[in-house]
Amino acid sequence: IQSVASQQYLLLGKFWPAIKIYLAYTFNILKMKIKIFCNEVEMEAELENTPTAKEIYKLLPLDGAANRWGDEIYFVIPVRVDAEKDATDIVEKGDVAYWPEGSCFCIFFGKTPESTDEEIKAASKVNVFGKIVGDATVFKIVKNGDLIIVEKG
Repeated sequence: IQSVASQQYLLLGKFWPAIKIYLAYTFNILKMKIKIFCNEVEMEAELENTPTAKEIYKLLPLDGAANRWGDEIYFVIPVRVDAEKDATDIVEKGDVAYWPEGSCFCIFFGKTPESTDEEIKAASKVNVFGKIVGDATVFKIVKNGDLIIVEKG
């Protein structure tokens, strides 16, 4: 006859792999990663543990026609998320964001028409939820209308 403690230990052992993954995502130990493809560009981004990132990640893959606004690419996605409490219009090169006003996935790789000498500005507040790994300026070759594909990484 097994003790209750040993039965619980066996049960925990059976589910431990799933528990570890849950804990890793819950406590942001294991980053969500995505891949972004457009023409010959293939970049990876790491996502933060935010409601916006989780909502977009669960709907991947996504694709759309690129729109350029200075050194920003954006395209409409089928996600409806409100601005988070830390939404901002000041972003950094390489930021991946969601624009609530336009329901758009955004990639910032330089200055926009709203930017100043000191900072990169979005058109209005965005939810920054990730960062491009590497040199985001490779997106400079993307043109209006180019197909962008975003997949789980």
